[in-house]
Order: sequence, then C-alpha cells, then structure tokens
Amino acid sequence: MANVLVVNAHPLAAEESQTVTVLEAFLNEHEATHPEDVITMLDLYYTDIPEIDGELLSAWKSLQKGTEFTELSNSQQEKVRLFNEFTDQFLAAEKIVIANALWNLNIPTKLKAWFDTINVAGKTFRYTAEGPVGLITDKKAIHIQSSGGTYNGQDFASQYVKGIMNFIGITDFDAVYIEGADYDPSKAPEIIDAAKEKAKKLAAQF
Repeated sequence: MANVLVVNAHPLAAEESQTVTVLEAFLNEHEATHPEDVITMLDLYYTDIPEIDGELLSAWKSLQKGTEFTELSNSQQEKVRLFNEFTDQFLAAEKIVIANALWNLNIPTKLKAWFDTINVAGKTFRYTAEGPVGLITDKKAIHIQSSGGTYNGQDFASQYVKGIMNFIGITDFDAVYIEGADYDPSKAPEIIDAAKEKAKKLAAQF
C-alpha cells in the first residue's frame, strides 16, 4: 500500500479540460491496478494555499530568532500552520501526481504556491558546502500537462516541474504531455487518446 497525493492545478472539469481528462484516465487505471493505494486529491483551485508574503516571511524570521509560535499574530499563525500542513502532507506521500495546463509558458500561480510549500530547507533539501542536496529519495512522481502548442516537454513549465522534483531529490519521474490539440483541432481526439493511453501505461507501473 502507498499514499498517493494527486495535485490537480486545473480549475475546470474533465469535460472542459484536456489535463483533467488525462488525469482521470491515469487515476482510473491506477485504482484498477493498485486498489490497495490510498489516494488523496488536492484540488488547488478549491484550496487555500498560503503564498509567501510579508506576513509569512516576518513570521519565519521571528521564529528563527526564538519567538514563540503563540506570540505571532493570529494571521501569521494561521499562515504558518497551513504552510506546514501542506509540507507534511507531501512528506507523508510515496507517490506524487501533478496535473496542470501550460498557461503563458508557465505553470499556474496556484501550483507555484504549492511548490513553495514542498521546497523547504531542512525538510526536503539541505544546504551543503557543495551546494543544495535533495532529501526526498523515497518518492516517485508523474507530471501531466496540456498545452495548445507543441514543445516536446521542453517548455518552461514542464522543465520547472521536473527541475523542482529533481532539486528535492525525486529522480523517479515520468511525464505525459498533451501537446498541439489547440494548434491543430482536427487532431485533438487523436492527441488526447494517445496521451490517455500513455497515462494508463504509466499508471499501471506507478
């Protein structure tokens, strides 16, 4: 049995989203082939993700100086608590699934805020004299991303997701890219079907 954390960074349902369509195909196959796994869905567009802002930065600096957590403002306490909850949720999972669309050559802002909660010095990586070292070596990850054009997975967003995973130590990483359906709508069904088949194959092995 494994804990699977599914991070859905798309606000639409499968009927309107290529990303979510392929994500659902992946999850259906994974549930069929790994019925013992426990899946936790994290829909970022329906979740309050604390962004790193002035309050959060000030709270961290105060805590580093020895300030008691209860001495922080109520707002700071809530932001720190939520931030830590997302970090702990990630650490408790063995398998990570990330799904998003490519928007303006980048990941959605909600996904960036979530990545900030899992990219934490001392918890998911540490600094050394030779440079940062990832601490997460016991997890595997799948990235599902749709884009209107064709980038062969070399766009900023897909490279960022892979880069963050590698940075914190996850090297068991695969991806499904749904590319070109908007560029050539006549091929959209073929493109999506091919992505769903690849997602199913990866799900069976995940």
